[in-house]
Amino acid sequence: MRRRNRARDAASWVTGPRGGPAESRWSRWLARPSARVVGATVLAIIAVIFATPADGGTGVLAARIAHAVGLGPVSSRDGTAFGGTPAVGALFTTSNGQLGAHYCTASVVRSPLADLLITAAHCVTGGTGPIVFVPGYANGHEPYGVWHVSRIFTDPAWNADASPDDDVAFATVAPNAASTPIEDVTGAEQLGVGLPPVQVARVIGYPNGTQEPVICQNWTKAFSATQLEFDCGGYPDGTSGGPFLTRVNPATGQGTVIGVIGGYQQGGDEADTSYSAMLGANVSALYQRAIAGR
Repeated sequence: MRRRNRARDAASWVTGPRGGPAESRWSRWLARPSARVVGATVLAIIAVIFATPADGGTGVLAARIAHAVGLGPVSSRDGTAFGGTPAVGALFTTSNGQLGAHYCTASVVRSPLADLLITAAHCVTGGTGPIVFVPGYANGHEPYGVWHVSRIFTDPAWNADASPDDDVAFATVAPNAASTPIEDVTGAEQLGVGLPPVQVARVIGYPNGTQEPVICQNWTKAFSATQLEFDCGGYPDGTSGGPFLTRVNPATGQGTVIGVIGGYQQGGDEADTSYSAMLGANVSALYQRAIAGR
């Protein structure tokens, strides 16, 4: 077997396969559309690196690079109404066994007893009367049934002074008439604690006065050391408690919850910017309390 002449092969990229100046492999490669794409990508990355402040953090840098080269999420300026997803639903008031109005959003999160929801603390405290959860609710349909909230868990810091950094709650729901836990019917989201603030996230919520949830996908970012920000219009009252979902499985629609609409200004005073308390050690401890039932 003949051994390749590495020096000759390397030189041929510059001079051409026969040492002549006519048309080199290098020039032919540069003429390809794929080469122009690679070149544009490299230039975009260089531009972003030099435009990113030194203290911006690797997460911000990664987000800007992905956006610059066209790898960012597909996002509209406003949340889009859609037909719902099984593990996310609306919280309703009830009266005499009848559904009242939906007023907040919640989602099923994975737990040992398969019976746990996550929402904003301000959604499930200070009210009167029983609460029910309707997963996948849309246009009056209750495709996965109606589930009664049996117990609510909030952080002592929230109970003491409504701390925005603790505007997260867990709630257990009773099994249905067939003694089936909710997670076996709807599936569940993973709970994501301690993840970086810059993520591609889908946010789902049920605006008051509408019969369908809205969904939008965009980057999250750190609003402060303890709060996340998500920019997309169409998230008014009623969307509180809606999950910030990352790493979403396209087949199931399930992902990892890194926040819920709440926190600063109980989720935001304007419909085009939503906030969430970052899920840290306090939420992890609250989750442990909830799964232990204490």
